[in-house]
Amino acid sequence: MDTTPETRARMSRQKSRNTEVEMALRRALHAAGLRYRVHRKPLKGVRREADVLFGPAKVAVFVDGCFWHGCPQHATWPKTNADFWRAKIEGNRRRDMDTDERLASAGWLAVRVWEHEDPVEAAARVVAFVRARRARSDRR
Repeated sequence: MDTTPETRARMSRQKSRNTEVEMALRRALHAAGLRYRVHRKPLKGVRREADVLFGPAKVAVFVDGCFWHGCPQHATWPKTNADFWRAKIEGNRRRDMDTDERLASAGWLAVRVWEHEDPVEAAARVVAFVRARRARSDRR
């Protein structure tokens, strides 16, 4: 792949864990009274890690970057190495869909939060899912 040293340096600095958006979401979830695990695999044998995990409720939250996961609102397609980046981003999308399907098959709910979303609003959505699933399991 033909890239400039500047591009290579910029891309290598992109955080994959504990991003600002992820930390803001976690603070809002914690403020709502929820406790969770971070960066855990919801399913054994599947090499995919949720950013925030609610084990007993079986809710796995993924905070997706607009560039890396091809956000329908904000994704951009680079002009340099266009074929490489299109394949990379589309591969990420396919992996995300596969992850969601595997989790659903095992009784989990995958929640996707885009980096551009307001973290408080996203947290409210997650809180509603977690509480609903907890209430449902309490009725059993």
